[in-house]
Amino acid sequence: MIQITNRVAINDNELEWQFIRSSGAGGQHINKVSTAAQIIFDINQSSLPEFYKQKLLAKADHRITKSGKIIIKCQQSRSQDFNRQLALEQFVSLVKSITIVPKARIATKATKASQRRRVDAKKQRGATKALRQKRVDY
Repeated sequence: MIQITNRVAINDNELEWQFIRSSGAGGQHINKVSTAAQIIFDINQSSLPEFYKQKLLAKADHRITKSGKIIIKCQQSRSQDFNRQLALEQFVSLVKSITIVPKARIATKATKASQRRRVDAKKQRGATKALRQKRVDY
């Protein structure tokens, strides 16, 4: 069982693991060993609560495909086991991010003094630039 939150957990068999060759530097070792870990998780077929499914499908994340699958690839290390752990951590943090409700922004108004300071600064800057211009008298 993979524990997402205190109340939500998913079975290990819902995650499809693939181990592929990493890209990038690594010499001959990279051509021989499949160290990159890739998780494929089907949101629609999972045992997640309906709230989680809807929020995940609505989330704008490059790791979530249009067909409703989460694909996470990790190739940071030369160790397959370490890449597997990192990919699992990324998966759990992605699913956990659904539960975080962003704080509502309270619109505020700029004070009169701050507006005056802003306009004064703009006038000062304009005056400085005006002094730099060459004046031609006709």
